[in-house]
Amino acid sequence: MTTTITIPELGEGVDSVDVVAVLVQVGDTIAVDQPLIEVETEKASVEVPSTAAGVVTEIHVEAGQSLGPAAPIVTLDAASASEVDPDHGEQLDVATTKVQRHEDDHEESAVPASRAQSEATAHSETASSAGDGDDAGEPRQPPASAPAPATATATATSPAPAAPSEAHHSAFSIQHSVRPLPAAPTVRRFAREVGMDLGEVEGSGPGGRISIDDVKLAVHRRLSGGAGSGPGLPAAELPDFSRWGAVRREPMSKIRRLTAEAMTRAWLTAPQVTHHELADVTELEELRRAYKERVEAAGGRLTMTAILVKIAAAALRRFPTLNASVDPAAGEIVFKDYVNIGVAVDTEHGLLVPVIKDALGKNIAAIAAELDDLASRARSRKLRPEEMQGGTFSISNLGGIGGAGFSPIVNWPEVAILGVSRGRIQPVWDDGLSDFVPRLILPLSLSYDHRLVDGAEAARFLRWVAEAIESPLLLALEG
Repeated sequence: MTTTITIPELGEGVDSVDVVAVLVQVGDTIAVDQPLIEVETEKASVEVPSTAAGVVTEIHVEAGQSLGPAAPIVTLDAASASEVDPDHGEQLDVATTKVQRHEDDHEESAVPASRAQSEATAHSETASSAGDGDDAGEPRQPPASAPAPATATATATSPAPAAPSEAHHSAFSIQHSVRPLPAAPTVRRFAREVGMDLGEVEGSGPGGRISIDDVKLAVHRRLSGGAGSGPGLPAAELPDFSRWGAVRREPMSKIRRLTAEAMTRAWLTAPQVTHHELADVTELEELRRAYKERVEAAGGRLTMTAILVKIAAAALRRFPTLNASVDPAAGEIVFKDYVNIGVAVDTEHGLLVPVIKDALGKNIAAIAAELDDLASRARSRKLRPEEMQGGTFSISNLGGIGGAGFSPIVNWPEVAILGVSRGRIQPVWDDGLSDFVPRLILPLSLSYDHRLVDGAEAARFLRWVAEAIESPLLLALEG
C-alpha cells in the first residue's frame, strides 16, 4: 500500500518552514526515522524523519519551498502495514532543538562589532585624509555558494535503525543520535555551502561527530591536492536565475578568478578573528599636513597608508608572531627576520596587493614614494609578479570610501591583516578642560589567524599601533 508522509504539527508560534534540502530520491528504500528533508525556521534547522518504511515513489517538495502543517513530503510504497509508525500525529517541536542548535552554533566564534561612530561635520577633508583609501581596497569576501542539489547529500542519509517508540514524542531532539553521519544542521549547511560531501569528511568528535573545522580541513586537503582528495573544490550548482528575470553572463577576469581562489583558500585554511580599536589621529594628521609638500618633492604622497606601513613594520618587530606563518604539516611556526608589507590596491581590473619590501629599513618618505609608484603601476597593470610576492603582513585602507569598521580576510600564508576605515571628528572628554573637545578618531580592525595569534596578543599589537599613531614620538623611541 502507499503512504504519504506529511509535515507534522509545527509547534507554537511556527506557521511554516522552509525546505533547505531534500535528502531522498525517487526509488530510495528508506526506514522509519530516516531523514527525508531538512527544514529551517527562524528558531532552528532540523531534519524531518519518515514515520514509515518503504520505497519512495513520489517527492512533493523541493529545496527553497515554504511548507505549512500537514503539507505532503513524499509518497511511499510501504513494505507492510506493520512498519508504519502508529505515532503519526507527532509534533515538530522546534523548541526542543533550540538548545541543541545553540550548542552546535557555539563551535563558531563570535566577533564583536565595532562601536558606533559619530557624524563628522565641519572637518570632512581632514576626516577623509585620515582614512585615505586612494591606493587601497579590501580583499573581497569569498562569494556565498548556493545550496547543493539533493544528490550531494543523499549519501549522508542511509537507512537508520528505528528508535524506541517513546522517542517519537521528541523526534527532532533525538534525531542527532540516530544519524548515520553525526553532524549538526549548521555543519550540514556549511558543507553544502562549500560543496563538500559529508561522506568524505572524517569526524574528529566523539563517535565520529563531524564539526565545521572537520569540513574545513577536508576542503583544505582538496585545495592543496592532498592524498585521496579530488582535483579541487567542487562547485555547488547554481539555480536557474532566468526564472525570475533577465540575466547576463560575463567571464571572470583572471585577477578576479585568482582573488576568489586566494580568498576561499584563506577563509577555509585559517580560523579568523577580528579585533577592533580606535586611534586618535588629531596630532598625526597635523604633522601629515605640515610635511606632505616635502614628501611630494621627493616623489611621493604622504598618505595615512604610508605612515601606517612604517608603524605596522615597527609593531611587527615588537610582536614577531604576527609576522610569522603556520606550517601545520611540520608542526612548526615559521618566524621571518624581514618585514614586507602588502598594501591592497583597488583597481578597475580587480584587487592587487603590491608589497613594500624591507619596510622596517625604510623611512616614511621612501615608503610613500614607493607606495605611490606601486599603486600607479597596479592601476595600469604594469606590476611585475615578484612585486606582489613575499609579503609578511597586509594593510587594507577603505577610509577614502567610508565605513566605520570591517573584517578583512587574512592574506594566507600571512597570519594578520590591518583594516583601516574612515576617520571622523568625535567629541572626546578632556579631563584638563573638563569638557568635550573635537578629536579625529580613526577606526582600526585587525584580523588574525587564531591558530597562531591569541586574542590578547592581537589586542596588545593593535593597542601599540594606536599608541604610535597617537604619540608619534613613540615610533622614534621604541620603533
